[in-house]
Formats: sequence, structure tokens, C-alpha cells
Amino acid sequence: MAPPLTRPPLPHTQPWHQKRSVRKGAHAALVYALAVPGAILFTIPLLWMLSTALKEPKQIFLFPPEWIPDPLLWGNFVAGWNDFLPFNTFLANSLIITVSNIVGNLISCSLAAFAFARLRARGKNLLFLLVLGTMLLPQEVTVIPQYVLFTRLGWNDSWLPLMVPPWFGWPFFIFLLRQFFMGIPRELDEAARLDGASSGRILWNLILPLSKPALATVVIFGFIGNWNNFLYPLIYIRSMDKQVLAVALNMFRGAYGNANYQYMMAVSLLVLLPVLVVFFLGQRLFVRGIALTGIKG
Repeated sequence: MAPPLTRPPLPHTQPWHQKRSVRKGAHAALVYALAVPGAILFTIPLLWMLSTALKEPKQIFLFPPEWIPDPLLWGNFVAGWNDFLPFNTFLANSLIITVSNIVGNLISCSLAAFAFARLRARGKNLLFLLVLGTMLLPQEVTVIPQYVLFTRLGWNDSWLPLMVPPWFGWPFFIFLLRQFFMGIPRELDEAARLDGASSGRILWNLILPLSKPALATVVIFGFIGNWNNFLYPLIYIRSMDKQVLAVALNMFRGAYGNANYQYMMAVSLLVLLPVLVVFFLGQRLFVRGIALTGIKG
């Protein structure tokens, strides 16, 4: 009688879920291997600023450099902020201009983006192309025409040249919000109109609540751009009591920075701090808004 047929033993293989976990672990290791050195590289200047801000003048130019000051002079922040220029006044001016411009950008750009994305009108796409075309103009090209216009309006040495333009829209923000709005299903608009909702009500009660990531992106970009704005305040503002932090920091560097590096670094960190706080508080919505804007529309 012939022996029964038997299958040869199969080679030992790992289950599919183990292979997947191994691939995910290798991918995570690669990401961290690339991200950690980059993060350290970009963090070194910030750490050096903090180290210099806490040092005595004689410790700043030592070689090899000392990263940990001894003693830690936290009073440099108070002295740099209060003893040279009226930075409290500059801080209040920057906050007023920045907050006003962010509100203006949110209102004007949301209205324009809603019209481009959700309303029907002849020539709408052509007008949108014209809006995008303004993004191709370098900033330096429009400085002189804007200066002539605002001078004839009598707006020199005031905040009006800095605060009025954001209330009439910003091309990049209009583009960003328009792309996000186009990704929201139109069936929601139709259902709202069947219930008697107007276009304004649809925007306020339907579109904007669903667009928090894109709106957060506008807020963060707007805050950083206005807080760090140097060129236009330098051109239009002459009075010391109307000046902003970005220009004041350059004034401090020119008048006192060469002999007081520790104070200059301390003030620079204090000026930078609000930008870091705003970004870290809104980074999740910011990244989500950028990612969803890129794949919608």
C-alpha cells in the first residue's frame, strides 16, 4: 500500500500584521532620523539668543563659547525692555495694528472667497484670475504708487496706510479660503436655501463654522506678517509714539545694540515670543488648514 501524500513544510513566515508594524517602525525611525537633526539645527540660533540674553557682557565673546551663563541674569530682559526705548508704547501700537488687520483680512477675504467659490456670476473666473495675477507683482513694484496715493490722501505719519488695505482683501488669503470653501459640499447650500437662508446666513452659519482650519491659517499668517512688518511702518510712520516693534527693534540695534548685545538679544526674544505662542497654540489647525486647502477644490 502506497504511503499517504504529505505536503512539504512551509517556510516560516511572519504574520502580515507583524510585517506592517515593522514597516511602520522603520518609517517612524527614518522620519525622526531626518527631523531631529533639522530641529536641532534650527533651534541652535534661538538657544544662542537666550544664552546671550542671560550673560554678562564679558561672557558673550568668550572662546570656546559658554552656553550656560553663570550667573543667569534674568534682569537683562527687564532692563532691555524698560531702560532704553518706550517698548510698551511700541507693543501697544503693534497689537492694535495687527489685531485690526487680522479682523479686516478675515472679513474681506471671507466675503470675496465665498463669492468666488459658492456664488454664480458671469466673468467670475476671469476676476479670480486677475486677483491671482496681483500675487505675481513684487512688493517693490507697488511701494512707490502706494506712497504717492497715500501721500495725496494725507495719510503719512498715521496708521491708515497700514490698516486700511487689509480691509479690502489680500490675494493669497482669498485664494486659500476659496479653495477650502470649494471643498464643502454644495448640497449643504441647496438645503439651506430650501429652508429660506440667504447667502449671508449660509456664509455665517454654515461655511465659516466648517472652515475653522482655513480661518486659523489666515489668522496665523496674518499675525506673523503684520507683527514682523518692517518696510511699510518705516516708510509711513515718522512719530516715535506711533511706531511699531519691528522698526523699534532696528532703532535699538542701531543706537544701543553694538555695546549691549545682551539687552538686544533679550528684547529680540521678547518681540519674538508672541509669534511663537500664536503658532504653537494654532499649529494643529494651521497644518490641517494647509493640508486640506491643498487637496480640495
